[in-house]
Amino acid sequence: MNTGHQGCPPTWVSQSAEFRLAVRDILLQGKNMVKLIHTLADHGDDVNYCAFSSSLLATCSLDKTIRLYSLSDFTELPHSPLKFHTYAVHCCCFSPSGHILASCSTDGTTVLWNTQNGQTLAVLEQPRGSPVRVCRFSPDSTCLVSGAADGTVVLWNAQSYKLHRSVDKSVIVYDINTENILHTLTQHTRYVTTCAFAPNILLLATGSMDKTVNIWQFDLEMLCQARSTEDQLKPFTEDWSEDDVSTWLCTQELKDLVGVFKMNNIDGKELLNLTKESLADDLKIESLGLRSKVLRKIEELRTQVKTLSSEIPDEFICPITRELMQDPVIASDGYSYEKEAMENWISKKKRTSPMTNLVLPSVVLIPNRTLKMAIDRWLETHKK
Repeated sequence: MNTGHQGCPPTWVSQSAEFRLAVRDILLQGKNMVKLIHTLADHGDDVNYCAFSSSLLATCSLDKTIRLYSLSDFTELPHSPLKFHTYAVHCCCFSPSGHILASCSTDGTTVLWNTQNGQTLAVLEQPRGSPVRVCRFSPDSTCLVSGAADGTVVLWNAQSYKLHRSVDKSVIVYDINTENILHTLTQHTRYVTTCAFAPNILLLATGSMDKTVNIWQFDLEMLCQARSTEDQLKPFTEDWSEDDVSTWLCTQELKDLVGVFKMNNIDGKELLNLTKESLADDLKIESLGLRSKVLRKIEELRTQVKTLSSEIPDEFICPITRELMQDPVIASDGYSYEKEAMENWISKKKRTSPMTNLVLPSVVLIPNRTLKMAIDRWLETHKK
């Protein structure tokens, strides 16, 4: 073997040359690694956005239309183009399943389409009618977000097609099990654009149009206490879920009965209607002492509900449900209503005011945070 000092061994020279040739071949092939296979020229104006599902391609344009193509051969679907928008369509996106397509436009609407037949499923009107620039589905398809030119971002329920909430300058932390609000963070001075939890520690980062990122640290014990307080402040026992009843049993030192109550699907309304006979015959609670204790606790609840109901200030009562408001909103007639009740009122094509019977100038509902805080303060003083 040649081991002289004139250069590298012949074997290395050979391998190095082969390597250089291989690299050259790859680079040469790179010129052909991307090739144009199809051109779609059906839109009559600028194309603003493209989106893929597993089987379809969607495109939208200044020409006010959305077009759908099959990925198998790029032929346009029979029900394409999709037409509803009255101005330019800025964005479109598929739900994770691909069965629903969302499109948004300068006309201030976000439209949901059935991709299989092209039918319109819902028309979501942006509050204040601002041009909608972008829309996105959540990973589980339950929510849709639409962002508008006025800086607002709206979260929609993608099943009921109802407005869940508009963003403001605050960050709200919810209990995902009960949907109760645990914390409201208000340090940002402009719209909050993003938030993220750290995976292994109780840290939250929030970013805003005020050019800042705030880092929040949570105390686990305080979170648990906040959740417990929210549960206690539920104004009407009749509205309790089975889980709420289980929580109440634990606070009353009746933890051993949780399984029995769950097995019999006892919610708040059922709880208040329990009698000594139903406890013995239906729930099969054999201990007379235990039955007596449960009845005594239930009677205390009935007294609290009766007292609470009789003392509620009139301005805290929803004009539609005649119950204490939990999520008050202001309608365009200037009156405040329970959000869900007013949404149901409007959805039944009642475009009139429940109070004046006059036609509502707008169906936009604005959260009444001042009233909400007043109700929360009143509940805090009356929870005992």
